[in-house]
Amino acid sequence: MKLKKRKIRSRLRGARTCGYGFRQKHKGHGNKGGFGMAGTGKRASQKQQKTLMMARKAGAETYFGKKGFTSRKTERKKEKKINLKDIKAKFSGKKEIDLAGYKILGDGSGFNAVIRASKASKNAEEKMEKAGGKIITENKKQEREK
Repeated sequence: MKLKKRKIRSRLRGARTCGYGFRQKHKGHGNKGGFGMAGTGKRASQKQQKTLMMARKAGAETYFGKKGFTSRKTERKKEKKINLKDIKAKFSGKKEIDLAGYKILGDGSGFNAVIRASKASKNAEEKMEKAGGKIITENKKQEREK
């Protein structure tokens, strides 16, 4: 058990915030919108702010937007997607179409052809079957079970 507790002043020696938490909270100047070029005028049309940003020719493209890493769980799906209407426009007249690595989406109308793809939406499969066509998908789970 501690017999004598140090005073708060001696414990805060070398601290930047002096016990007030975030540094800006105790400044007494309200919300200034951050430091430097960050803040409320970043995307607004304030002349001085925009001219300074656009003057940076090398960093002009990278000034706006997000930066940094993306964790694995938030990583975007890398499969390519294509709609039925786009397939019909590009591969008209063909009876067999190989689209390995693509997911077929159901925007557009079905047509009479056989499409091989890695995945397909239910809507796309239904439209193709109604029109007399077929979508053959690679079901890896079913192959493992057999």
